[in-house]
Amino acid sequence: MESKVVNGKEYTILKLLGKGKGGYSYLALHDGKKYVLKQIHHEPCSYYTFGNKIEAENNDYQRLKNTGIDIPTMIDIDFNQEIIIKEYINGDTIFDLVLHDQDISEYFDIIYDVERKLKAFGINIDYFPTNFIPVDGKLYYIDYECNNYMDEWNFTNWGIKYWSKTNEFLEYVKSNENK
Repeated sequence: MESKVVNGKEYTILKLLGKGKGGYSYLALHDGKKYVLKQIHHEPCSYYTFGNKIEAENNDYQRLKNTGIDIPTMIDIDFNQEIIIKEYINGDTIFDLVLHDQDISEYFDIIYDVERKLKAFGINIDYFPTNFIPVDGKLYYIDYECNNYMDEWNFTNWGIKYWSKTNEFLEYVKSNENK
């Protein structure tokens, strides 16, 4: 098994959790406890422009911490290796629940509350359903990406298109089947 040393602590990589616009997220183990190890990547993204990704992640985390929405705690950050260690939130994503025809209606009040809170702070997040894990009545936004608020990219106008088996959701699934 591969391992990574982050600021003097060794993390054993257990499996890939997913790849996003900014990095690869792995389930990792340190001292018998599970964490998410996010390794920043510099692969091109046709629809998003980045500056310094590791600094942006740290700044976005600091910005989101003050909003009152549920996010995993950042445990550590290694600016030189461009690695973030996060609290691991165990559970299925909203995307997986929708894909497998599970009822997610109980989470809509929460996500609309998240949208209201973030709008008050002038923030939008990536409302794509792979970024949300419901646990014990909470809805965790497991990414730290955030941007300045624009109505076009809020949950009501954009995110909701992917929180049920809409044409947009099904097109996304189809386009990612062989990846």
